[in-house]
Amino acid sequence: MTIDKQADGGKLVVKVSGRLDTMTAPQLEKELKDSIPGVSQLVLDFADLDYISSAGLRVVLGAQKAMTAQNGTMVVRNLNEAVRDVFDITGFTSILTVE
Repeated sequence: MTIDKQADGGKLVVKVSGRLDTMTAPQLEKELKDSIPGVSQLVLDFADLDYISSAGLRVVLGAQKAMTAQNGTMVVRNLNEAVRDVFDITGFTSILTVE
């Protein structure tokens, strides 16, 4: 998994590629925890994300909770078909903003 962050004022775009699973989720969790303070808009760009496990979903949900706690917003973008299916089956598409 690779993580690319781009900050623009209060907006942070985090592009994740590869696999977000039990082995890589802690890496993303740490990056988000270190980067979210002071951010008003978080964008998770999953255009190059091939796979997401329940551990990855937990990190995404944690990021949403952190953004809500600091009165910010979060958007998940560019889900491929396989990742979108996981979001649909788990109900994440109804509780998160997915574009």
